[in-house]
Amino acid sequence: LVTDHDPLLDLLAAVRKEDGIKRVYVASGVRYDLAERSPEFVRVLAQHHTGGQLSVAPEHNSDEVLDKMKKPSIKSYERFAEAFCQASEDAGKEQYLVPYFISGHPGATLKDAVDLALYLKERGMRPRQVQDFIPTPMAVATTMYHTGIDPLTMQPVYVAKELRDKRMMKAVLFYWDAQHWPLAREALKKVGRSDLIGKAAHCLVPPEWADASHMHARPTQQPGARPQGRSPRPIRRVPPRRP
Repeated sequence: LVTDHDPLLDLLAAVRKEDGIKRVYVASGVRYDLAERSPEFVRVLAQHHTGGQLSVAPEHNSDEVLDKMKKPSIKSYERFAEAFCQASEDAGKEQYLVPYFISGHPGATLKDAVDLALYLKERGMRPRQVQDFIPTPMAVATTMYHTGIDPLTMQPVYVAKELRDKRMMKAVLFYWDAQHWPLAREALKKVGRSDLIGKAAHCLVPPEWADASHMHARPTQQPGARPQGRSPRPIRRVPPRRP
């Protein structure tokens, strides 16, 4: 596989020189596992072609689940995130990554969802971009979903099909959102992790008595997650017009 970024860098440079072109932004679609091999591409991307946010899709943190997705290890995403953060700082820009995650993918268990939630919490990440797996035509993952077998290895694969289980997987990843706490507690109890329910720093969700005071509170963090070592860009609030 040829991973040379020079043709893309040449194209971006040519577009920047075009008359009438002020900015060209890359909002998503970056293969971070390939981008991390080209420091120059990451530098140019951060300096010239990111409009404050860059959406990427690490999807999960479990190597077993990522293997079923045919995606690289989460370590690849972490290396790219570090490089992108540093390149943004060098460019004097406040920019951050918006990571996408998926729940309920074939091969992913409820315990995997809890482990992913812990991974996110430890890094101060509060993702809003979480998609429940949907089987689509002509996809290997769809074959796994319907047969419970990985067609590439012919080995059995766990598949969550019960709606309640799928909802619990997603709820755990929204550990920071009060409206998901009841279902997240149910998930934690089901996998024997009631120790993660409480007010201690390591806990994912607070006890039940905390629901009333938080249910209608708005999240204070901006959507997405900040890159390592950076704070999210503050939201500019416009005061209401006077009558």
